Amino acid sequence: MNSTFSIKTHFIGSKIKHLRKSNKMTLEDLTIRCYQADSNSAPSISYLSLIESGNRNPSENLLKSICQIFQKQKKWFYDHNLHTEKNNILNENNDQKFHLEPNFLFSKDILEKTIPGLLSQTATSGRQFAHLLIRSYQEKNYNQFNYIEKEAENIGKKRFPLTDKDIFSLCKKNNLKIKWFEKKAFNTKDDSEQTIKSLFRSFYNRDDKTIYLNSKMKKQSSRIKYDLSTYLAHKILHGGDGAVSSHVTGGELGGSPKPFQKSYPSFQQKDILYAWRDFECSFFAGALLCPKMPFRRAMNKMQYNIMSHKNFDLTPAVLMRRLTAISTYKHWHYFDAYPPGYLRTNYRGNNISIPWGNSRLVQNSCKEWGVFKHLNNLSIKKPVSQLGILKENSNIFLFCSVSLKTNDAAGNPHIICVGISLNEALEMQEYDKNEILEEIYNNCLKSGGTGDLLKKHHKLIHQIGIILNICWIIDSLENPIEIICQSDANCSIHNPKNSTPGRNKKISWTNQIKEDILNSSIS
Repeated sequence: MNSTFSIKTHFIGSKIKHLRKSNKMTLEDLTIRCYQADSNSAPSISYLSLIESGNRNPSENLLKSICQIFQKQKKWFYDHNLHTEKNNILNENNDQKFHLEPNFLFSKDILEKTIPGLLSQTATSGRQFAHLLIRSYQEKNYNQFNYIEKEAENIGKKRFPLTDKDIFSLCKKNNLKIKWFEKKAFNTKDDSEQTIKSLFRSFYNRDDKTIYLNSKMKKQSSRIKYDLSTYLAHKILHGGDGAVSSHVTGGELGGSPKPFQKSYPSFQQKDILYAWRDFECSFFAGALLCPKMPFRRAMNKMQYNIMSHKNFDLTPAVLMRRLTAISTYKHWHYFDAYPPGYLRTNYRGNNISIPWGNSRLVQNSCKEWGVFKHLNNLSIKKPVSQLGILKENSNIFLFCSVSLKTNDAAGNPHIICVGISLNEALEMQEYDKNEILEEIYNNCLKSGGTGDLLKKHHKLIHQIGIILNICWIIDSLENPIEIICQSDANCSIHNPKNSTPGRNKKISWTNQIKEDILNSSIS
């Protein structure tokens, strides 16, 4: 660096601001990170704002902390050029969209007549269809529902963490009574007609405004807090009127089954109402137990360690689902998988493929997904981190996930998994994303679909882990990166027999007949 170069504070401040905004951090987020790096030099929010506006100059120690947080060399801040905010607007994920053309076939009247028949023919319940619609709406909005967040904050006053006594007190304050009942776990069947152990955890009786809790859960305070919070949500958001789902662990997919109520394969209007109420109540419960800003601060301190659920007396599922809503980085996914192989819940805010191809039981799952590997080895009780790279057509996607084996309230083992897309993180750091992804994919392909990262790629992902402050990204570097596929059926990487020429060729008999007719006519 030229020793005669005079550092201009405006240049440094604008670069810090650019880095912060590119990484979706608020001023408060960055001050917390600075405090973690060096508490003595950490600025206040107002002082950091003055630095970014060029009215103050960061100290040497503060600049050192910022270099550490964003993985930049000190000299990067000392140049003659003001850094332009190119690539500030990131491209949207490559959604698979179905264009409604010709539009007269997709009129409201036609859809109203067609959907019930379609669901009946495919044995899809109206409730399942409603949950699919809601998930799509969640993903479109990156799980951001501010009106529910605000209602939860008004009730809980942003206190974190809340104890079970706190939740009992909030219920009492809102005129909800609580009674205990005894009911042992029982066997029922899921959508795949498999017997599964179920526990009737709780229900709400609107006639006497009473929440009934199963005494079998008395020692499971984290689950009690969640159940109570959902019924409290029903009182706050809906006035306690109308039906709300009981909480039953196990049972049918797509929501807790209602006892003694027949499940109809056809579509009914109340299916949408019930499903939307359930979603609002569940989201409210998460926002009450994990208010956005206090929870985000806590997770920043914990580096998004999923085992921190124990520190806050939360179920791991509540904590992991909540991460998708509170993080400033929006490109998350979440899976909840039960053996032998079906997804009970999924959220794909980063448009990751479903590893089973759909939400029903499928036997030809790609065996390289971290969640599937974990599902096939339930003896692993520690979190498992994985880097996976997926190629669909000409697009390549890099994901990092962490999975955890847990048991539901009835004792059924299952795997919950949360992860992010790293494509957007690469763009945020202004790397040549496509070149990097091609290199990683091709290198992994040469190794038979599983391999170690090159040193330069290892360093790059380590930097992203530090910048995003997510410990399991860094942990994933200890394991090989895997090429993952949507389904084993069409995978020629891990299943060489699928590469047989003509194996997957689609035969059109009508075209063959046409050719035979034409050939015979010519002869």
